[in-house]
Amino acid sequence: MTMPAIAEIAALLRSFDNILILTHLRPDGDTVGSAAALCAGLRAQGKTAYLLPNPELTDTTAPYFLPYAAPEGFQPERVVSTDIATTDLFPENAKPYADRVDLAIDHHPSFERFGRVNYVRPSAAATGEIIYDLLAALGPITAEMALPLYVAVATDCGCFAYSNTSARTHAVAAALLRTGIDFQAVNKTFFRTKSRKRLALEAAMLSAVEYHDRERVAVLSVPLSLVAQVQATETDAEDLSALGGQIQGVDCAVTMRELRPDVWKFSLRTGPRVNATSACALLGGGGHAAAAGCTVEAPFQEAKRQMLEAIAKIAPDFQAS
Repeated sequence: MTMPAIAEIAALLRSFDNILILTHLRPDGDTVGSAAALCAGLRAQGKTAYLLPNPELTDTTAPYFLPYAAPEGFQPERVVSTDIATTDLFPENAKPYADRVDLAIDHHPSFERFGRVNYVRPSAAATGEIIYDLLAALGPITAEMALPLYVAVATDCGCFAYSNTSARTHAVAAALLRTGIDFQAVNKTFFRTKSRKRLALEAAMLSAVEYHDRERVAVLSVPLSLVAQVQATETDAEDLSALGGQIQGVDCAVTMRELRPDVWKFSLRTGPRVNATSACALLGGGGHAAAAGCTVEAPFQEAKRQMLEAIAKIAPDFQAS
């Protein structure tokens, strides 16, 4: 299937009005920043556009989302999704729109092309890179658009430290900075500030870390009991999957977070030896080569066993403990 050009997607958006933009479950900086920037850009074109309220916003992402949240009763003519790889990642209030997404924009290799029109660019470090190109095609990018776009790009590449960062990523970030945004405040909030509860979570995770495959695979867990013990919020638990990859010698960090009793959300952060998407795909998930996820419904030990077996199938030199 031929990929439409950015100019074609921009022309399509110019034909839309009364637009509702969707974000994914457990929204991160990329889905929120991309959606908010696109909404601001569409409004600059004279369009009526809103974001569908997302009940799982954190304190760090909410400020970029809430100015664009749809009022109760808004009836869209067009629906757009940003950074959603599959309709399984639609929040409950987005599920009624699963079969009427007019345009789906994403950067995941596992993207399932559920939109009437789809634009996917797996080489992009973030969906925010794609939205940048779209907004540039629509008209001048203002600081109002640039700030959430910077959140999108910076958070999905770990403040330009992850392997998905490219020269293009830096070029987009530089263009956004030239609009005069307060990028230092974004970096402070997302990358250099941790609550005491967050530090308690990290300490507990590291004290219970398990090593496998000659200590190249680290498994860190966040059971519901731990979250309750430290009285952590969703903001405190945001992006815990980045922790394991900081351990020297680990090239496959597995973070298990218990969403409900015996329902575990896996997040993999890997180096080139282990393709994270391939491992998670064996358990019904997906994502990128170096960052992917899936959900397994099973007791802790069984869920962990399934993931380790999946990794062993992908990494030919895996050695069981």
